[in-house]
Amino acid sequence: MLTMIKRHLPRLAMTLCVVLGASVATSGCVYRIDIQQGNFLEDKDIDRVTVGMTRVQVRSLLGTPMVADPFESSRWDYVYYLKRGRLQKPIQRHFIVHFEGDKVVKIDRSTPPANQPA
Repeated sequence: MLTMIKRHLPRLAMTLCVVLGASVATSGCVYRIDIQQGNFLEDKDIDRVTVGMTRVQVRSLLGTPMVADPFESSRWDYVYYLKRGRLQKPIQRHFIVHFEGDKVVKIDRSTPPANQPA
């Protein structure tokens, strides 16, 4: 019995090393899902927002804002975040519409408009 164990020990050790090596090699290959949060706004829709529009017009064009502060009703924030996988840099956009009363008075964007240089 002891001679049989001695004879199969190298094969068992080799199999154990291969299994252990394969599990270590594949442990870094974990799939990461894409994380998308917020309002995805196309440049053509953002470009259509102009000073003087009403809240209803902005909401029908862009949708409900991601952040609507109950204490500061004169500002709507449209935030977008997309993280693809593990290694790629996330895409972030922030678009802010400022109101005075019911009318748009100022527009802030984190990215330049499509028709203007960066």
